[in-house]
Formats: sequence, structure tokens, C-alpha cells
Amino acid sequence: MSSVFTQIIRGEIPCYKIYEDDKTLAFLDIHPETRGHTLVIPKVEIDKIYNLPDEDYQALMATVKKISHHMEKVFGTRTLLKVIGTDVPHAHVHLIPYDETWHHGREISLTPEEFEQIRSKLAL
Repeated sequence: MSSVFTQIIRGEIPCYKIYEDDKTLAFLDIHPETRGHTLVIPKVEIDKIYNLPDEDYQALMATVKKISHHMEKVFGTRTLLKVIGTDVPHAHVHLIPYDETWHHGREISLTPEEFEQIRSKLAL
């Protein structure tokens, strides 16, 4: 069975997409730790980030870099990066705009309208 991220890539599950190219996709996390919490994924379904072929790993990290810089301009704060690898068996990087109330594992609630407002600010 395909991972939830592969289903998002295929368009079978909707997402708040902020960036896409031929190798990567970036979209808002629906269980955000802060406003703008984004997931960056390779389009190839491989469980562990360190098992990605070099080309896909480099594309993933280039997108992480691009989105991180953009987030810092939009939010005016540092962007935290997390690679955990336990919640979905598909390599991914969390980009989390830092705020003073952030702590690991926190989840905030946002309305669909709030998600869309954030998506439109971050879209590239």
C-alpha cells in the first residue's frame, strides 16, 4: 500500500501545497506545531531519508533550503528543521517557523481558512 504522502503526490488526498517540482513536494502539515509548519517530501517513496538515491536526496535538500529561506522572509523568524522518520514511512523533512511558545510535540489547531491564508503567503 502506498504511503499517505504518495497518495498526496498522486492527488488522491488533498493538501495545502506551497511548492512542487519534478522531484519534490512541499505542503503544510495538517497537525502543525506552529503556523506554517511545512513538510518537504521526495516524490519517490523511500522510507529512510538516508536511503534516497543521491539525486533525490540532493533535490530534497535543495527544496528544504529554498523553502526555509522563503519562510524566514515571510515570518521573520528562524526556521527549525526536523527529520524524525517515525510517523510516515516516506522520507520527509519538517520545516517549522520558530515562535517563543514552540515546544516539541505541540500541536495547534487551525481552520481551513487559516491553512489557506498561510498557504497563500508561503506559495512559491
